Amino acid sequence: MLAGEASGDILGAGLIEALQQRFRTVEVVGIAGSRMLALGAESLFPMERLSVMGLVEPLKRLPELLKIRRTLREHFIANPPDVFIGIDSPDFNLGLEEALRSAGIPTVHYVSPSVWAWRRGRIKKIARAVDHMLTLLPFEADFYREHQVPVTFVGHPLADEIPLDVDVAGARRALGLTQQDEVIALLPGSRGGEVRLLGPLFMQAALWCQQRRPGLKFVLPAASPERRDQLEQQLAQTPALQELSLTILDGNSQQALAAADAVLIASGTATLETMLMNKPMVVAYKMAALSYAIFSRMLHTPWVSLPNLLAQKELVPEILQDDATPETLGAALLNYFHDPLLGDQLRREFSEMHQELRRNASDKAADAVCALLSR
Repeated sequence: MLAGEASGDILGAGLIEALQQRFRTVEVVGIAGSRMLALGAESLFPMERLSVMGLVEPLKRLPELLKIRRTLREHFIANPPDVFIGIDSPDFNLGLEEALRSAGIPTVHYVSPSVWAWRRGRIKKIARAVDHMLTLLPFEADFYREHQVPVTFVGHPLADEIPLDVDVAGARRALGLTQQDEVIALLPGSRGGEVRLLGPLFMQAALWCQQRRPGLKFVLPAASPERRDQLEQQLAQTPALQELSLTILDGNSQQALAAADAVLIASGTATLETMLMNKPMVVAYKMAALSYAIFSRMLHTPWVSLPNLLAQKELVPEILQDDATPETLGAALLNYFHDPLLGDQLRREFSEMHQELRRNASDKAADAVCALLSR
């Protein structure tokens, strides 16, 4: 089982637990994060070595990534597992899956690549590499069925984990906030590259909002100690930000989201979490200019955030690349405070989507893996 980043570690841990309920012993070897390690998984390399972003940036680390993949391929062919499960990280996992499947090892890919959105030609490689695809979103399964790739829509573990009614009052008490406070959560991403580009921008947008609505308070959950250090350095480097009413948290992203009235967030898996927490949001993203120039020309969908993709319409603002300025982000955030009905409508739609994704995902994924093994 191979997870390349924190979101994959969450999915992997849920799947390991479900498999442990079905078998007396389950030995998991591959690349794992802290949650999978806590359940007994053995990690042959640190997961952080795979956490790279963009289209150009991974090229700088290509020799190392290729060496890791080659070592894993040789290891698994020499020590064949009953099944190999690649979790997300398609650029790394699909090549490994193709090699292992050619060697007679059954392969499962958990979390569809965004093949329906860009680089659609990858479906041919996926068909060669994957015995069974597990998708988190319903429209993804339809795409694979159209292309005759065996697939199961399992729903999303976060939809199972997050309650339909979030305890806002409890989260605020835990964070030292009152029920009357107006609170915005800032989530600039979990990777160093994301925080480098989005951290200062998000804090400047927060300051812009605070200057126009002085009572606002901000919480920013740091994904790791390294990200906290990075954010604190960014905060210290800009004297104007010293007046910002900001609390940096160690993790606790769900608590920060639960406490918030609105959220400024990097495009990615966390937008789904925010939707499931029923929070109005503004989605932003920046990447290296060359990466964005390539990516934007290959995109086959008008949206990048999961709430909009699920709804197949623009529910939440997406402000990307050069359009993402403190002013544009701040104005979009303050819209939710100026027009409470806007947030109410979003919460109704988010609640309906939450119900659709609530499928006992880890159990469904484990059942699909067991069905493949039985064949």
